[in-house]
This record gives sequence, C-alpha cells and structure tokens, in this order.
Amino acid sequence: MCGVAGIVHFSTQRVDAKLLEAMTQSLAHRGPDGEGYVLLTHNMVGKPIPVIGRLSDSVRATPPGYAIGLGHRRLAILDRSPLGHQPMGCEQGEIWITYNGEVYNYIEIREELQRLGWCFRSMTDTEVVLRAYQQWGIECLSRFNGMFAFAIWDGLRNRLFCARDRLGIKPFYYRETSDGIMFGSEIKALLQDPGQTRSPNRRAAHAFLVLGLQDHSDETFFAGIHQLRPGHALVLEEGQLQVHRWWDLPSSEYGEVDDGFAVESLRGLFEDAVRIHLRSDVPVGSCLSGGLDSSAIVCAMRRVLPGQQIKTVSSCFDDAKYDERPYSQAVVRESHVQSVEVFPDARQLFEDLPRVLWFQDEPFSGASYLAQWAVMRAASEQGLKVLLDGQGGDELLCGYPGYWGSFIGDLLCSGSLAGGLHALSACYRRQSRLDPMVVSNIARAMLPGRLVSQSRSWIKGNATWINPEFISCYSVDTTYEKKYPTALENHVAAYLQTHSLPALLHHEDRNSMAFSIEARLPFLDARLVDCLWRWPAKLKLRDGISKYVMREAMKGLIPEKVRTRRDKMGFATPQDRWLRETLRPELELLFSSSAFKQREYWDPCQLQKSYRRYCAGELEIGTSIWRCVTLELWHQQFCI
Repeated sequence: MCGVAGIVHFSTQRVDAKLLEAMTQSLAHRGPDGEGYVLLTHNMVGKPIPVIGRLSDSVRATPPGYAIGLGHRRLAILDRSPLGHQPMGCEQGEIWITYNGEVYNYIEIREELQRLGWCFRSMTDTEVVLRAYQQWGIECLSRFNGMFAFAIWDGLRNRLFCARDRLGIKPFYYRETSDGIMFGSEIKALLQDPGQTRSPNRRAAHAFLVLGLQDHSDETFFAGIHQLRPGHALVLEEGQLQVHRWWDLPSSEYGEVDDGFAVESLRGLFEDAVRIHLRSDVPVGSCLSGGLDSSAIVCAMRRVLPGQQIKTVSSCFDDAKYDERPYSQAVVRESHVQSVEVFPDARQLFEDLPRVLWFQDEPFSGASYLAQWAVMRAASEQGLKVLLDGQGGDELLCGYPGYWGSFIGDLLCSGSLAGGLHALSACYRRQSRLDPMVVSNIARAMLPGRLVSQSRSWIKGNATWINPEFISCYSVDTTYEKKYPTALENHVAAYLQTHSLPALLHHEDRNSMAFSIEARLPFLDARLVDCLWRWPAKLKLRDGISKYVMREAMKGLIPEKVRTRRDKMGFATPQDRWLRETLRPELELLFSSSAFKQREYWDPCQLQKSYRRYCAGELEIGTSIWRCVTLELWHQQFCI
C-alpha cells in the first residue's frame, strides 16, 4: 500500500517542486519504505526526470516546460526490491504510473500479458497495471480484481488517466486549479498548497449531522476538494477534465438458484478469495471480532496456510455487553492462531483523538473507529504489515437488522400479507426483539419518501438542537435511489455505494495506513461481489436468519457457536458509557466553549440540555452527540 500525489498543468507552467515534495511527504505514513518522483513535459518535448528519494536533493528548481509531476511513497508488500520503485515508467519513458493498491489477480493477468508478448522487469502488480494499460488502454480496469487508486500519465496521448477500484477501498482526492489539477491519496496532501483555503463544506456537514451520511458523494468536508467516487475514472485530455463511471452493480436479474449449488459455490469462491488476498512478501494477519465474517476469514486462512503462524488482533472489553471474547477465543482455539487482545481505554483514546482526526482528515460517526485505531496500533506493534478484515460482508449478505424491514416491505407491497407477517414474526423470534431499523425500513419501502424523511427527523430528535435554518439549507430526503425492482435491492445497493460501506472503507484505510498497515477485504473480491449481489433475497434472509447462505457454507468450517450467533454487535464499544460518564467533563467543557457556540450548525444551549438528558438516560442519542464532538474538533484542527 502506498501514497500517491501529483500536479498537472494544462499549460507549460512549471510544476512547483517544493509543493509536490510537500504533498508527497505528507503521505509518508502510507509508504515508509521509499520515496520517488518524476517530472514530465507535454508531448514528450523533454526527457522524463525520475528521482529516487527527496526531490529537493536532486532538483533545486523545475526546468522550464516540465508541467507534470508525479510523487509516490512506497509500502513494499510485493517484490520489495528496488525494481518496485515508483513512479514507474515503461522502457521509453512515454508512460508513467503512481499507484496505490493491490491487484490480487496480477499473476493471472501477468501470464496473459506474457502470452501477448509483454516482458516484465519486476514481480510487482504495479508493472502489471502499467502493462495492462499499454495493452488495453482504459478498458484494462475491468480486468482488475483488487483495490486500487492510481494515476497514469500517457505521454503518447498527452493524457492523465486516474481510476479508483469498484467499491472505493483505496482513496483518491483531487482539486481543479485555474491551470490543471492536483491529486493525492489523502486530503492532507492537497492542503499543502498555500492557495487552498480551508473552508468547510456546509453541504457535507449537513449530510453528516442531519442524515448521518459521509463519503456518499464526490464532495468532502473541505470546499473545493473532491474525491473520485468508487468505480469511477478521471481523464484529463486536451485541457478538458471528465469523470465517468467505469463500473456499477450489474443488473439484478437472476434465475432460480439451488441451495446446494449456492452453498458449494460460495464455500469455494470465498476460500479462493482469501487465498489470493494472502499473496504477500511480508507477514499477514487478521482482525478477529468473533463475528461470522472475521471468523470465516481466519478459519479460511488456516486452511490455506496450514502449519504457518497466523496472528489475529481483537478488540475486547471488560463489560460483557460489548465483549466478544467467548466467540473470538473459540475461533482461536479451533484455528490454532496466535491471538493478540486489545482493551481500548476511553480516556487514552480521547487524548489520541486529535491525532486520529489528523489521519482521518474528516470527522467520523462513532467511537468504534477509535477501537479500530487501537487494533491497528497493536497490529503494528506485532510487526504485521498486512491485515485481512471482514468489511463488506454485512452489506452483501444482508447482515444488518434494517435489511429485514426492506425485505418485509417488499413482501407486503407485492400483496403477500402472509409472507410479510411470517418474516416479521420469524425475525422477532430470532432476535427476541424488533430492531427500530426494521420498522423504519418497512416504512421506507411502503410510504412516500417525504413522509419517511420527516418521520425520521422527528424520531431522531435532531430538530431539538440542530439550527433549523441550517437544516433547511439542503434536502433531508432519506430514500434510497430506486435503480432496481425491489426495496431490498435498492437498500443493498445504497449500503454498498453510498450509505454505509464508503465511510467504513474510508476509516479503515486511514486507521490502518496511519500505522503503515495494508488492510485487505476478501468479501469485496470482485467475483464475490458479483455473485452475492445477483443471488436472490431468500439466500440471504430466511426464517429470521440473516446471512443464511454464508452460515450454511461455513458448516463444519468455523465453530458452531459462532456460526449460529443470533446477536449482531459489529465493532461494538461502550460508547454510551464513555460519553455519559468517562468523558463527560471534557464534553461539557467542549460544549460550553466559545468556538462551539459560534458554529452555525447547532443551538448550543439546546444541545447541552439534550446531552444532559442523554447522560441521565432519558435519550438515546450517543451517535449524534459523537458527530457533534468530532465535527467541532475537526473544525478546530483544520479550519482555524
């Protein structure tokens, strides 16, 4: 995993070498194993100027005409030799790439390219991506199964080509300038430009506070800075910048899928996804929560790597309500892995919060990300450079309780009252309660969007402390885009592409890269995504059981107590206790500060009243309180 940066001018204006170096060095945590640059001209007027190490050590000033500059920080995972140095160019120097990611099927693509006559100097997937572009052009993207964000300068066509993987596992940010574009793996790279104002994006703050959304569009919390959306590509050619979608979820049309076929197919496909995600020249471990997804990954790792030492890292708590050790330890015993258990401390994590925000670049919605930070820190202390994790499994396999609401709503809308009531009853019996999100999504599936949005705002109580004028600035529509025939399909698509996974991937990338760790996500293997998305709802939700086909596929492969778990904890933390008790003095001080009172977003008096009612147990608004805290601290760190 790496950090990429670049500056491209339309004209022959010289690249600011000091700025390019500052942008690249701001990403040093993403790539501690190497630093490199290349300076280029339009139309290949001058020879490329490649630099290994600090740019300022080799180039005091950019020569005239060198209007394109690419920078790179390297985290060496595959072929750790100097042959993997970036930016990487082809033999004649006409095409250059700065690349962040892993294309897991690079061996298979490499073999295909060799049959087509291409020769390779290294064993890196970077060179495979470069050769694939030379062979297939922009169409090469559809061949990659992995996570990536890269920029290619094509001197033959005078073209900048940038792309991001299907679901946005790896980040890419950019800013248009009066004379071109700047880009980087993280927002902080673009903030190195003294010409970049650090003005907050009010629309992003609104979506975050009112709707709980983040990373759902191309906008960021910084006005003027954009992200390349998942599955999108950017082309800068002939002075024109165009962004287009290169991948989307396929048609949801499917035929009948037999249970036995589905179970066997998923078992084989999942294990192969884990196998290729283990391709590495450095130690690989895994996060282990004790849930179905992470447990399946760890047990599959053991089958793929028999006899090898495997380390897992788990977040644990003394409070049994949030502690998953009974499940994670069952996996450890059965798979014979070396377990590292981390006990996040609220006060220490709150002290770390400014540092976490610096790495994140933007606010975040819950204390679970602080626990994840503690896990990544522990993994780094264990010498791990690659961690497999279970992100994406809940979105694809309908693991969240709210999916039942969409499923039941579809049954009721289709006229199947008996089917809807049966599913509702089974869901209740299985969970011993009815999650509020189930009711919410039944309403979302059956009622007009405007009514659902108004009800949601009233139920959440946002209007009690968020400034009404600020709320009215932008739409509060909470409906999912209706691209597919059913409410459940639109719900899954929204969670994969806008409402859930993008923010989870953002935070996992920044938390892992803060410690120079590459996080890999087997559930987001392109083949698994395509397969699970196409399969019908009955394979995911049945008789009150979520992730039905995955549970069936894991019979005999993971501990039975994990496979049949009924509760859904996620990356749970004692967030309410932390906010109500442990951190209350700090939060009272924050809410009464002059800076907090001056923000346009909220009514500080009403927020303090609501916070105290929350502390007294009268309201359940912990996540909303947390958003206010991180948004304020983000303002203080980045916008002053």
